[in-house]
Amino acid sequence: MKKYFSNTIKYILILESKIAFYPSLLSLSGLLFALLMYYFESKGISSYLLEHAPVFVVNDTETARSLLTTFIAGLISIMVFSFSLVMILLNQASSNFSPRVLPGLISNRRHQIILGIYNSTLLYCIFTLVSIEPDGNKYQLPGFSVLLAIVLMTLCLGAFIYFIHSISQEIQVNNIMDRIFNTAKMRLKHLIDSEGNNTNEFPDTSNWETIYSNNSGYFQDISIETLKIISDREHIKLEILPIKGTYILKKLPILKVDKELDDDLLNDVLASLLFSKSELIEDNYVLAFKQITEIAVKAMSPGINDPGTALNAIDYLTELFALRLQKNDSSIVCNTNASPILKINAVDFKDLLFQIMAALRTYCKHDIIIVQKLFFMLNYLYKSDAMAEETYKDAIEQELKNLYEDALETIKNSADLEAVKILNPTI
Repeated sequence: MKKYFSNTIKYILILESKIAFYPSLLSLSGLLFALLMYYFESKGISSYLLEHAPVFVVNDTETARSLLTTFIAGLISIMVFSFSLVMILLNQASSNFSPRVLPGLISNRRHQIILGIYNSTLLYCIFTLVSIEPDGNKYQLPGFSVLLAIVLMTLCLGAFIYFIHSISQEIQVNNIMDRIFNTAKMRLKHLIDSEGNNTNEFPDTSNWETIYSNNSGYFQDISIETLKIISDREHIKLEILPIKGTYILKKLPILKVDKELDDDLLNDVLASLLFSKSELIEDNYVLAFKQITEIAVKAMSPGINDPGTALNAIDYLTELFALRLQKNDSSIVCNTNASPILKINAVDFKDLLFQIMAALRTYCKHDIIIVQKLFFMLNYLYKSDAMAEETYKDAIEQELKNLYEDALETIKNSADLEAVKILNPTI
């Protein structure tokens, strides 16, 4: 039961990133609230308030109809305008920055909630309008429900003003990079803290049984809690072979296990490996490196030509790499007895640094300011004392040499070349 609950939570978190998740929930709540008020109206809540607190009741049928009709038309207009703004935001972010930032913008909870408030209020107004009797007297008119519609419409107007402010802030590249950075920073810190002072060696898996994928798609996340429950119950140890974010084809090796599994247990294990097309930094911090790098590269393109954004992106990358230095290349998960039961392979620091630097060197090596910033980043990492593995320093030194070599081939000004030589500590 626990493992199914854990998987359910994972799937809910995936659904939460969809733009229709919160609007659908809030729309359902608006519909249920309208039905609840219809029930209270049938019990005479409006007639009671009309006698004891008439200020809380709208007691004119034509006024109530006019208000609700106006609210419905106005809410439809606001919703169309708001959805148009969201589409413009996504289009500009894709064109100016990177298509990879779209999942993070779509999963913005505040915008989803605002759109949900619009839709739920619209449904409430429609059902309240339908409940008005054509020839009803003052006791049959849902006067209190109409007053609540006025309150909800006022809330929608406030939400619309906030939505305009939020959408104008969200499209700014600094805010986009800041959101990406903060999300990745939290994820990396969580992974580093989870590793703690764990010095347990994971057993050699070369002779373990290999399990092949029964599915194809992008491997995005692992239900670790479910695997821990299965491992404790069945007394097995596992190694996850692919790296998060890679595309897994059917019949390719996906994990290793220290003993043979029956079909039911194998299906439970494979169900804990989650495939998804969405790219969320909450699941895979490497996406943050890629997204910030793509923003920097796009900023240096002739069509945009924004070196300032590229410099800011390198600052964010510097801090993220400094955090990545503190993490091991592979994560080992232990059970309650501190015994290693699960090994999760991650992208090597050397490969990650090479991929990021290769893109930046290719598109930014002609700009001496950007080259100086890259040397500053690599020198800062090279001098860091907080390295989880000694091989990290060798990887940084190699990238310093690569950057220096590219800079010498591209930059021709003697003063700029002298500045480059000063910045390279490896010569």
